[in-house]
Amino acid sequence: MQWCEAVIHTNTLGSDWISELMVDHGATGTEIIDRADVPDPAKPGVYWELYDPALLAAMPEDVLVKGWFQQNEHTHDVLAALRSALTVLKQENGEAYGALTMEHSAVADEDWAEVWKQYYKPFRIGQRLIVKPSWEPFEPSEGDVIVELDPGMAFGTGTHETTFMCMELLQKHLQAGENVMDVGTGSGILAIAAAKLGAAQVLAVDIDPDAVRVAQQNIQNNGVAQTARAVLGDLVDGETLPCGLAVANIVADAICMLAKPLTRHLRVGGLFICSGIIREREADVMAAAKSAGYQRIERLTKGEWVALCLKSEATYA
Repeated sequence: MQWCEAVIHTNTLGSDWISELMVDHGATGTEIIDRADVPDPAKPGVYWELYDPALLAAMPEDVLVKGWFQQNEHTHDVLAALRSALTVLKQENGEAYGALTMEHSAVADEDWAEVWKQYYKPFRIGQRLIVKPSWEPFEPSEGDVIVELDPGMAFGTGTHETTFMCMELLQKHLQAGENVMDVGTGSGILAIAAAKLGAAQVLAVDIDPDAVRVAQQNIQNNGVAQTARAVLGDLVDGETLPCGLAVANIVADAICMLAKPLTRHLRVGGLFICSGIIREREADVMAAAKSAGYQRIERLTKGEWVALCLKSEATYA
């Protein structure tokens, strides 16, 4: 079995949180490397002779949290989801948790961008949607809706449970002619699916410039640029769109934070499809949703993940 090692740069304050984040995303184990864990030889009671001074000198300035993941068809989305979560955490907390950068090894970045493709084949979601990598041939059946995707290093191949469930809910609940917002678009997969399922306008937003670039290219490649646009920003500082349906496949904390602001852009009776919610955080998301004036109309689960379809009853701006 092949393994991928991810390394996230943080500080002592963030180390336990990052370790838990990695486990939530499927890490089979983690390791924290922190200079603060090495005893100070100047303090009483420390037998420094038991330690090699070179040990401390060789340790990195940053706290490093390492996690190990099985290398398979889900690895691309796992790494991209971690990058997305780190971007959100840094935007919300600044430098409080250190650099929050990540690299991975076992397969170098430039090689992984090609090697992971061997696992990524066309597949069906629900009755109509087919997700097809741009480099793979596929013969559609009558009525199939094809989403052709080259996700680069952005989150959203469709293989991850959270993306899969969001696309299932989109097929079921999106009414043709609705405006749609995709918050945290990643590869643009949900925005493209919404456009191909009959949305009137789709605005895809993300705080990661690389994700926006990838989403823009995928929108163009799918021939839906007249309907869908990908822009850099968020619900506070970025462009928005009055809509009847919003979708966000991000992380539980971000969903809790955006639930109320989103009601300013979502019509009364509009739907909010959200995922990226680990089961242990579902109660937190539902509490935030109820406080913001939503009621739950559908719940899906896959593995450790939950997706919700919420209906907005809020009447305030």
